[in-house]
Amino acid sequence: MKTGLENTPSGVGSGLVIVDKPQGWTSHDVVGRTRRLAGTRKVGHAGTLDPMATGVLVVGVNKATRLLTYIVGVSKTYTATMRLGETTVTDDAEGELVQARIAAAVTGDMIRAEVLKLTGEILQVPSSVSAIKVDGERSYARVRKGEDVALAARPVTVGRFEVHDVRRERGGKVLDVDVTVDCSSGTYVRALARDLGEALGVGGHLTALRRTRVGPYGIDAARTMEQLAGNFEMLPLDDAARALFPNRELTAEETTELSFGRRVAPNDDGAVTAAFAPDGTLVALLKNKGDAAKPDIVFATA
Repeated sequence: MKTGLENTPSGVGSGLVIVDKPQGWTSHDVVGRTRRLAGTRKVGHAGTLDPMATGVLVVGVNKATRLLTYIVGVSKTYTATMRLGETTVTDDAEGELVQARIAAAVTGDMIRAEVLKLTGEILQVPSSVSAIKVDGERSYARVRKGEDVALAARPVTVGRFEVHDVRRERGGKVLDVDVTVDCSSGTYVRALARDLGEALGVGGHLTALRRTRVGPYGIDAARTMEQLAGNFEMLPLDDAARALFPNRELTAEETTELSFGRRVAPNDDGAVTAAFAPDGTLVALLKNKGDAAKPDIVFATA
């Protein structure tokens, strides 16, 4: 079994690249650069980060692109700075300022009380400049054309919304709040900043955002684009799947059956499970169907 990071200077192999996305880059920029570094067109990412944001962007190379669908839906962790007292059209620092209200009367206790209300299972209205489609067109595209877009609230889970520091800026007129957020896929941290500001009656927006975790992949494993340009490294496909899914060790007979796309005995539970050959190679992702486990994806075909 391969372990650790795999060097692939010639573009051979499959795996995940855990990128520390720089500020100002789009997720598409990262994919394009990774294609050149890996020497393959078969590259994709698991969940967009806005250009303003930095941090963990999971990029799949070759066969590992087939894992990205599963990674998109995992929970994530962010560190962020939220500015109270100013509202922008995009709910972040890149948007035009639309309203300023003095936040001098807001206290740390008031902030923490409202943060608590935004923790747990909540209904959140996504930012109007999100990538959600409205009648077939991205919401952000409609906003850029001057349209007013009203998106429906949807359920999200904020497992942790922790305030670390509150700083008064501009003579106390605005407050900068440093936070950590653990949340489900589909949660908008800038919408949390917007809603926190509105709950306090002063408005708010996001001034800094850094993603520090996507599922099992943390910032400690991430590499900057400069580091990757000097030494291109991937988390091998087998190791990436072991970290992401429950594991199942196959017999030689089961390995052969799955390589032909056939079913085997059921998994211990209903979760998608990574199934490995006796030599540690990822064979398939399995999901129970009836009284057997059916391959969702076969990686090691006959």
